[in-house]
Formats: sequence, C-alpha cells, structure tokens
Amino acid sequence: CVFCQNHKISQNGFGKQVTIERLAEIFIELQNKGANNINLVTPTHYVPLIIESIKIAKSKGLILPIVYNTNSTDTLETIKALNGYIDIYLPDFKYFDDKYSIKYSKIKGYSKNVIEIISEMIKQVGEPVFDENNIMKKGVIVRHLMLPGLLFDSKKVIDSIYNNFGDIIIFCFVFKRNLILEFSIIFFHSGNFIFFR
Repeated sequence: CVFCQNHKISQNGFGKQVTIERLAEIFIELQNKGANNINLVTPTHYVPLIIESIKIAKSKGLILPIVYNTNSTDTLETIKALNGYIDIYLPDFKYFDDKYSIKYSKIKGYSKNVIEIISEMIKQVGEPVFDENNIMKKGVIVRHLMLPGLLFDSKKVIDSIYNNFGDIIIFCFVFKRNLILEFSIIFFHSGNFIFFR
C-alpha cells in the first residue's frame, strides 16, 4: 500500500531466514518468556511453512493462541488451509470501493475477497472468547484504517461488516490523524465502544 508503515522492513531486506524447526523453537521461547500469543504478521507467503512450524511447536507444548494478522489479500484456499492452526484472525478491511483498493494498493476485487475470507475465518474460530484476564483466546478482530478523505468508504466498510457478520466479530477502527503515523484506535463489539489512544 502507498501508506504502508512497514515499508522499510517489508521492502528493504530486513529480517533473517530461519528453518521450520527454528521457527517452532521461537514460538516456544516466546511462550516461555510470557507472551500472550504468537502474532504472525503478513504471513501469507509462508503459510505452508508456518503450518509445519505450528505442528512441531504444539508437539513440544505450545499452548498460546496463534494470531493470523493479515492485510486480507489472502485467497480463500489459503485461509481454508489454516483451519485448526489459527485461534485468532486479525484481518484488515481497508477499502469497500475498488477504485480505492486499485489506487492505493493495486488490488482488484478487494472487498468481495475480504467478505469471503472473513466468513471462512468466523466459520473456523467462532465468536470471540476471552480468558479471566480479558485476553482474547479465540475469535476475529476486523481492523479498518480510516484514511483522510475516505469517510464515505469507511461507512460502507462498517455497513458491510455489520450487515454480513453482526456482533460475532470485534471491529477495530484505526484513525490516521496526521502524516507522521499518529493513530487513535477504537474497538467495537456487541454494541459497546472502547477507546484506546
């Protein structure tokens, strides 16, 4: 996306290669350090390898929820392949109108695809489940970045989410307040708004 906040790390060769076995070890190490979950960010192109790492880590005692944090350009087949491996889905719903998805992300058919994959995500993990400390263990959180000047498109995103899924997901609004990536975040679930700054 033209407004990507992760451009430096996603496009400039940062990071390092690890084996499937090493990734499984990293999952266990994070659990041993007290992490609340394993958050896989933009992992689509590694899904077959990640599934193998999750299998290994679970055989070695991994019990943390696995979060699939995606920009929602995944295919339906990719999301179906994750059934049984992911506990929490965190998909973006960036645009409703294709003219914006094409202009800002060079993607056609984005909103139709998002609805299809969110439907599959809900089918897999169901309604939100929280532990005694209000930490999410299962469910879907749909994230929407409200871009300056696209209020009407944001309203269509909200309508689409509510008309298709009602209250069985958590909806997260992220407001881009200025050009230096300051954000405000609001969560909405079951008729209640929770504001985070």
